[in-house]
Amino acid sequence: TSQDPEGRAAVTVTTFQPNAVAPPPPPPGTGGGAGPSPVSGGTSGTSTPERADPAKVRAAVESQPGLASYYGKLRAEVVVAGAPGSVQADLYEGDARDGGYELLSGHWITGKGQVVVPTRFLERTGTEVGDTVRVSYGKEHAGLKIVGESFDTSGDRLRIHADMADFPSAEPSTFLVEVRSGVSADDFARRLASVVRPLGGDATTVPPAEREGVILVMSAMAVLLTLMLVAVAGLGVLNSVVLDTRERVHDLGVCKAIGMTPRQTVSLVLASVAVIGGLGGLTGVPAGYVLHRLVMPVMTRAVGTAVPPSVLDVYGPARLLLLGLGGVVLAVLGALVPAGRAAGTRTATALRTE
Repeated sequence: TSQDPEGRAAVTVTTFQPNAVAPPPPPPGTGGGAGPSPVSGGTSGTSTPERADPAKVRAAVESQPGLASYYGKLRAEVVVAGAPGSVQADLYEGDARDGGYELLSGHWITGKGQVVVPTRFLERTGTEVGDTVRVSYGKEHAGLKIVGESFDTSGDRLRIHADMADFPSAEPSTFLVEVRSGVSADDFARRLASVVRPLGGDATTVPPAEREGVILVMSAMAVLLTLMLVAVAGLGVLNSVVLDTRERVHDLGVCKAIGMTPRQTVSLVLASVAVIGGLGGLTGVPAGYVLHRLVMPVMTRAVGTAVPPSVLDVYGPARLLLLGLGGVVLAVLGALVPAGRAAGTRTATALRTE
């Protein structure tokens, strides 16, 4: 979610209708009326309506019951002194803390004269947090202080985040809306859409399935990989215990002959494996923890950024303890079948086995 702040918004309001197509003009002589066409550019039947007035869309948003908060956003091309080519800028209007990216250092923009940039921007321009950069939007120029370094893996292109107030001619193309608790986002969007569509705008919600689609795919892949590793480890334990019980079947027969019950036989086999599982957990969990802290920075550095604490510090003491105990559980589960077979072996058969 840190990579898609817009996806966190309950309702997205735009000042345009991406799928709207203006109707073709009436044929000459059909009484279509004179005057300028309400559409701009394009050919007959394929041009889109003019962009809605952001001020009217903003007023419509503010007038809706159930509104909790909102902020405006414009994605534009700017020129930054010291940066090669054009730079993609996300300009924000209002309190945009809900749309903030995860930060590696510094803080999110809180007003005019501030800019937040990703790690790759700092590296390519030779700047650091606290420096001032000159940004040009059209004919407007502003000196902005770098107040934060964002965690951004969206691509190789340079991107900055700044306040829209630094460029008076800029107007939001999107409003990201949060609704009050208990208010349906779908109902809110339908009511708002009925107001802004006649103006040339639109209001939509992001379906939860689509909003969380990438996260669900990544989680499913992680679960699948974990299950595969568990299955491989379980089969390894099973194979080892089967071989071990076959080698010790005569010893188990002697124990049965002097009075060992089937339950005690199962406990004996499982106890020997549990010790190995515990040692594996004590060895594997610290090794995995160290490997995680070594590999993650290398992976993020490959895409031009560093690792925020929220991504790196994910294993607390309680979670590490559970992972360590998982080694014991895995060993016991893998040994249940051969332990049961050993307990069910007849004493006479076990004593005859060499």
